[in-house]
Amino acid sequence: MCRSNELCPLTFLFGGSASGKSAAAEELAGAGPGPRFYIATMEPYGEDGRRRIARHRQMRADKGFETIERYTDLENLILPAKGTALLECLGNLAANEMFSPAGAGPEGALGAILRGVEQLRRQCARLIVVGNDVFSDGVEQYESSTRQWIAVMAQAHRQLARQADRVCETVCGIPLWQKGAAE
Repeated sequence: MCRSNELCPLTFLFGGSASGKSAAAEELAGAGPGPRFYIATMEPYGEDGRRRIARHRQMRADKGFETIERYTDLENLILPAKGTALLECLGNLAANEMFSPAGAGPEGALGAILRGVEQLRRQCARLIVVGNDVFSDGVEQYESSTRQWIAVMAQAHRQLARQADRVCETVCGIPLWQKGAAE
């Protein structure tokens, strides 16, 4: 636990698509002090997006989370109580901050993300942030806006990994602890 002006422990988990990072993060959050908040960053674009969000809500319905939908501006999010927060996921948050009309824009996205995570750490007993490994692809073939998003993600990953007490990469459902240790 941390005092109100201190930063709580941060765990940063990342991995590729379907690597098991979300399941690992939910398991860690479930073991943390309650109440438990799931900060969902996926904006519901179109019917497919709404179906995906509904499926995610159903998958975690019995896991004891209070879901908070927050697409941008984490810095001004006030949690209802001190507990464990799971921020899912950094990729959506970065895209929203960069490209959504409500976001900070391409030049302000990284700062908005980092300030938001810091503000959450001041309110939580424990924070878990889920990131996305999008760095192994053929970057040259993407449009400039996608390359810019990847660059923001890389900078956010580096900063959060430096700040984190624990860092874990998930590969095929296997947690590989890079910093700190499994509890």
